[in-house]
Amino acid sequence: MSGAAVVVTGLGMITPAGHDTDTTWDGVLAGRSTAHAVPELAGCAIDFACRVTGVDLDAAVGGRTGYRMGRYTKLAVLAALQAVEDAGLDPAGWDGTRVAVVIGTSSGGSGGIAEQAVLLDRRGAGATSPTGVLLTIPNMPAAEVAVRLRATGPSLAPCTACSSGVTALSVARDMLRAGQCDIAVAGATESTLYPLAMTGFARSGAAALPGGDPALRCRPFAEDRDGLVVGEGAAVMVLERADDARRRGAEPRALLAGAGATTDAYHPTSPHPSGALARAAADAALRDAGWRAEDVDHVNAHGTSTPLGDATEAKLIARAYPHRPPVTAPKGVLGHCMGAAGAIEAGLTVLTLQHGLVPPIANLDEPAAGLGIDCVTKVPRPVSARRAVSHSFGFGGHNAVIAFQRP
Repeated sequence: MSGAAVVVTGLGMITPAGHDTDTTWDGVLAGRSTAHAVPELAGCAIDFACRVTGVDLDAAVGGRTGYRMGRYTKLAVLAALQAVEDAGLDPAGWDGTRVAVVIGTSSGGSGGIAEQAVLLDRRGAGATSPTGVLLTIPNMPAAEVAVRLRATGPSLAPCTACSSGVTALSVARDMLRAGQCDIAVAGATESTLYPLAMTGFARSGAAALPGGDPALRCRPFAEDRDGLVVGEGAAVMVLERADDARRRGAEPRALLAGAGATTDAYHPTSPHPSGALARAAADAALRDAGWRAEDVDHVNAHGTSTPLGDATEAKLIARAYPHRPPVTAPKGVLGHCMGAAGAIEAGLTVLTLQHGLVPPIANLDEPAAGLGIDCVTKVPRPVSARRAVSHSFGFGGHNAVIAFQRP
């Protein structure tokens, strides 16, 4: 069982581009940034972001449980419900002891901590929520998804900063191969659109600051890129062993063919300038998949729009895949969804393989001189892609690469 093939049988998304997988895909294909001024951030050092809008999360989650969930948890529950439905599974009929839940996040409910701290300071203990702890701890998305899905197998909440989504998917695949579960509901979620976090991003120097149209601020791989734009969202996949999926007549979206991870061990925020350890993660994913570099037909880049990050990743792409496969960077449309970014971008990579289209990078006419990579710009590019990789890199030097193949 350790070498069993694992497939994606379900996919759910809720992002600034759409409330489900199809609308998110359409929004990313359109190639227009979703960044806008956020009223709750008025007066902050950064007052704009890519926010999930047009949906009442409490109503969408349903029931009387929304009061105990932070925004990040509600997003995860909605994405998970979509993924399970997409997989054609019914939690009422499965053996919950054989269902694992792996939902990553980076900051978890840090917004809840900030909110409760303000209430405590201004109005005293009686003003704080009796469910305040549940609004803040990072395992709550996994826990609430497990409750909703009657999943009583293992549940985990990986945190590897902005690579948490890829880490969650990789761990879930390994659990399936090890026989610890028969179904894994895996992905990641994040929502950090509150004043303290946005101030921190501004102070760190990593974020694009206000100036002009917010929708033009995130420009991955552009000559004049000057920082990330914060986003929020969630993406969840249902993973199963290929033989199990086949027996129940499921139609896989993709094969999760390989994964690789390394740590720079260099600096808490800056990538190693050589990109050597990020390259090692990519090489490990290819070895795990049994691919050669030239087998990669598409790269979904981390592409944050930061000067150093994009330059380092472009160097990696040019060296690791010298045949110049087409590259996209969804953060131009969605913003940087932090801990959820890797799961969302993995989902988009699966959709590229399914639909034969590489989405364009928003706000990019052509990549900066000297980057040496083939960026898709302006309109989606038709491709006959069979194999693709998605990169995720996080603060702390976390490098994670995941590989998908058409089934």
